[in-house]
Amino acid sequence: MSDVLAVAEHRQGALREVSYQLLTAARGLADALGGDVHVAVIGGDTDTFADQVNRRGVDVIHTVADGDEFNHDVYVQAVEQLYEAVDPAVVVTPNSVNGLDYAPAVARGLDCPIVTNLVDAAVDEGTLIATREQYGSKVEVDLEVDGFPCLLTLREGEWESAPTGGDADVRAAEVAIDESAVGSTVTGFEAVAAGDVDISEADFLVSVGRGIEEEENLELVEELCEVTGATLSSSRPIVDSGWLPANRQVGQSGKTVTPDVYLAIGISGAVQHLAGMKGSETIIAVNTDPDAPIFDVADYGIVGDLFDVVPELIDAFE
Repeated sequence: MSDVLAVAEHRQGALREVSYQLLTAARGLADALGGDVHVAVIGGDTDTFADQVNRRGVDVIHTVADGDEFNHDVYVQAVEQLYEAVDPAVVVTPNSVNGLDYAPAVARGLDCPIVTNLVDAAVDEGTLIATREQYGSKVEVDLEVDGFPCLLTLREGEWESAPTGGDADVRAAEVAIDESAVGSTVTGFEAVAAGDVDISEADFLVSVGRGIEEEENLELVEELCEVTGATLSSSRPIVDSGWLPANRQVGQSGKTVTPDVYLAIGISGAVQHLAGMKGSETIIAVNTDPDAPIFDVADYGIVGDLFDVVPELIDAFE
């Protein structure tokens, strides 16, 4: 028992980015255990999804063609049967709405421990060490998992997407879904208070914090977004003040984002905010305080007044 089984996630016909992050975590665990990485692709366009996770450092891909969208009962049955076939030491899933729906049921069915919302996972002398954040992300706690197998749900944005490489063996899994045990069917999607944009899908985010001082000053940052093609987001105080809708909030109580570029303007960098954006490819910060925590995670920093810096940036991009 040394292999790792990662369960990919898709939604409305598209493979989610967290699936590639799972592969990175799974590869690290499998290498430490001396095993292979197996990937489960359940439902949807399994051929396309399998091709997308292939050549990402995985060894075997198991496809289960059953339905177009996520279904709790289908996933529980499929993952349990794949577990029996693969006999992995670890099963990893996203710590998402879907992952948290079926993962506890799978752990209960397999009678194995489950640790949720991990920011890191490693093997130390044969013992799995699972790392979680507590007290509003102020501290990290390492948990020793009592033996194998175990099931882990991984927080999005904590691992890099798996690099390309290798060529996996793609197999149609021999999974028999008991349709009489499937108690629900997805008939469609309805966005609830989703707003006008999904910031988690943006490649370039310009995020504004309380340093903007007044609501009318948002126009300056909106102009910067317009000339750069960026998407506007914010820290929690801006949303709490009613200046931007909740779908624009980045952070522990907002959305986790992993854009190519994250430009933080007037954001000090509270731990709750950093938890939602520290996985960004390149982080640029503008703040008057040289000791602001945002500079601890920034790749580039500008110590200065945003009302001087932002107009200069606008002129440069124009």
